[in-house]
Amino acid sequence: MPSLPDRTFLDHTADRLAALPGVRAVTLGGSRAQGTERPDSDWDLAVYYRGAFDPGDLRAVGWEGEVSEVGGWGGGVFNGGAWLTIDGRRVDVHYRDLDVVEHELAEAEAGRFRVEPLMFHLAGIPTYLLAAELAINEVLRGDLPRPAGYPPALRGTAPPRWHGTATATLAYARSGHAPKSALTQVAGAIAVAATHTAHAVMAARGEWVTNEKGLIERAGLQEADALTEGLTRSAADLVRAVAAAEELFGRAVRTARPRSG
Repeated sequence: MPSLPDRTFLDHTADRLAALPGVRAVTLGGSRAQGTERPDSDWDLAVYYRGAFDPGDLRAVGWEGEVSEVGGWGGGVFNGGAWLTIDGRRVDVHYRDLDVVEHELAEAEAGRFRVEPLMFHLAGIPTYLLAAELAINEVLRGDLPRPAGYPPALRGTAPPRWHGTATATLAYARSGHAPKSALTQVAGAIAVAATHTAHAVMAARGEWVTNEKGLIERAGLQEADALTEGLTRSAADLVRAVAAAEELFGRAVRTARPRSG
């Protein structure tokens, strides 16, 4: 059980992380940065470092848990971190290389991004996730650059790219998987395409995305659940389900608008 009040725990933890060699800033992210946490939500922290960062320094603090090497979570922009228990609380620590962060922020502002694979993510992650974190997360220690709103260039380039991959995924499912009664692959294609479409909708609205939790609901694509719930091995039914997904997802992107207020 925790022994410290939340804010005291957070201050002490941020101080320890900020004191690690190379660390220039510490942030709080996830649901607790956005005020949507539940009592059992974990704590998402990030250490922003310049130059080299040695995970051995984090291990030496002595917190219980698993600390990965830099690049241990697949490399790319999401380049590693730790799953820890601190004062009875579940804490995730993410590594953020400031040189990479600043580069990807500039790329996002120019409307450029890549999509990288990441465990537990159907669509992978756009490299502008780093800019999204800068916009949303609470800076606990140090100073970080902040995007000046959602980049207009990104609102122009991201929706058609995400929708294009969703469309291609469904087209392949319709011609390659559905006629063979490949139920699992059709279901997977619809799920992946729904997630890509959700990214397209959020980008068209100019709303940042930091992970896939709640993404389908945020984008208003809950109708996709009915498409997969009723799937059978009938080739005709699978073709119809893919066609319905194409219509639903296309309409969602065409009608996406920034939310007021």
